[in-house]
Amino acid sequence: TNSVNDMYKLLIGKANVPTELSLNSKPQLTGARKIVISPLAEEYSLYHYNWIQDNIKKVDKATNGKVGYIYIPDMGPEGLNEFSRYFYPQLDKEGLIIDDRANGGGNVSPMILERLSREPYRLTMRRGSSLIGTVPDAVQVGPKVCLINKYSASDGDLFPWGFRALGLGKLIGTRTWGGIIGISGPLPYMDGTDIRVPFFTSYDPKTGNWIIENHGVDPDILIDNDPIKEWNGEDQQLDRAIEEVMKQLKDRKPLAPVPAPRDWSHK
Repeated sequence: TNSVNDMYKLLIGKANVPTELSLNSKPQLTGARKIVISPLAEEYSLYHYNWIQDNIKKVDKATNGKVGYIYIPDMGPEGLNEFSRYFYPQLDKEGLIIDDRANGGGNVSPMILERLSREPYRLTMRRGSSLIGTVPDAVQVGPKVCLINKYSASDGDLFPWGFRALGLGKLIGTRTWGGIIGISGPLPYMDGTDIRVPFFTSYDPKTGNWIIENHGVDPDILIDNDPIKEWNGEDQQLDRAIEEVMKQLKDRKPLAPVPAPRDWSHK
């Protein structure tokens, strides 16, 4: 018999505390196996992870496995780790959707843009393998698009701006947040707050004009998600990104195949 009407009552105060659970296919301790977990203090990370996995599956299914999907939550350590975790396993994809929506900013966008903008100038092969290597390495060859919205902020603003400036592909969604002035020199107060000084920003090397601040980055394809549809699992911006990449795949030029072996016996 159940001793509590809600198992989560037993987890009160157990966040980050190693806790033993008994698992069984029947509601009884006899025959149960025991495991030790560390309960989370929140559920956001789990919902967030499932959202990303669902997007990957959706893109994979809609494109018959041809297009990859990468979500970048910020431009700090977590965002860089997430990019690395999903970019390298998808190098064989023919197209790529990079999701910058609600990106909280940071300072690693140049590193990510450098990876995305690589183009092969030499191809390699090896005995016993049908895989084609590229120089430089880690090159994803094919069309790319970037998803943005009003919560793409700071270095999350600069990323789509650089994406466009480097000619990587179209921006899809809504205008970004519009704040890239960096802060430095914080002065602490006794109550724990601090004052921060606007210290640095960016401008366009081609025009010599200031960029982004108080406006954001405009999308090439403007589309906003209907809140009701989004709540029910329909992501109109992602659907449009899939449509755009699939359209561009028609003009994709794949890597040149390995040529036939040369016969060195004839000069």
